[in-house]
Amino acid sequence: MDWDKLRIFHAVADAGSLTHAGESLHLSQSAVSRQIRALEESLNTTLFHRHARGLILTEQGELLFDATSGMAKRLDTASARIRDSKDEVFGELRVTTTTAFGTLWLAPRLSALYAKYPDLKLDLMLEERVLDLPMREADVAIRMKEPSQADLIRRRLMNIRMRLYATSEYLADRGVPLSMEDLSHHRLISQSPSAPQVSAGATLVQQLLDYHIPSTLTVNNYFGVLQAVLSHLGVGVLPDYLTEDFPNLVRVLDPVESIEVPVFLAYPQELRHSKRVSAFRDFVTEEIIAHRKGRAA
Repeated sequence: MDWDKLRIFHAVADAGSLTHAGESLHLSQSAVSRQIRALEESLNTTLFHRHARGLILTEQGELLFDATSGMAKRLDTASARIRDSKDEVFGELRVTTTTAFGTLWLAPRLSALYAKYPDLKLDLMLEERVLDLPMREADVAIRMKEPSQADLIRRRLMNIRMRLYATSEYLADRGVPLSMEDLSHHRLISQSPSAPQVSAGATLVQQLLDYHIPSTLTVNNYFGVLQAVLSHLGVGVLPDYLTEDFPNLVRVLDPVESIEVPVFLAYPQELRHSKRVSAFRDFVTEEIIAHRKGRAA
């Protein structure tokens, strides 16, 4: 298949118009039209439905557009990696982590990264599902467990624990629980048992529920748990990395906590020389060090 014709086809499919595609390609409308007809003839199929408002892909056109879209994305990635050989840090970096960590810990600290690298384009992919780094679903991952794939570079950032927290206002109104049995007089807020989460958190919640707590609120991520706790709805199971940024949280029942949960940063071996990855890795490491000092103070 002619690469040039595929490039023109992709531009037309993306724009939905011969005229707009021609403008982006610096070609006349007639030249674009000829290339599309030639491609359709070589494939012996129709790629577009023509109508007064523009062009719509046929089923065969959709299949080809999926292929050219993947090609375009891979070419953009290759181009960005080539540019990474320079000293400047710019271009797109796709970072995946959990909703809570990305929203509550990472995002508020990104101003320092952008101040140093203003041309960097971060794509934060916040979800509980673990994306496949070797398959390039993301470039860098921060996860609450060690990655299982062997072909990843990994760095242990810190250890966290799940603990019990409530607001000072809630405790002033409802009283401070002094024993596990006292939790029966409070609402427990935690991640949903069915939600993807670290096993240490799920184990702690199950141990707490053994005390027959009558009122509970479950949310599918820690961001929601935190919002409920900050709204004075009850005692919440939360990761301890939140305490520095939310000083209104008061720890409840100090001896109660999960086992340690490791937090890892990981990225594929093929990105080991990427300036963007190195810049992000160093930024997170520096912020972790500052975070530890803040907790120790």
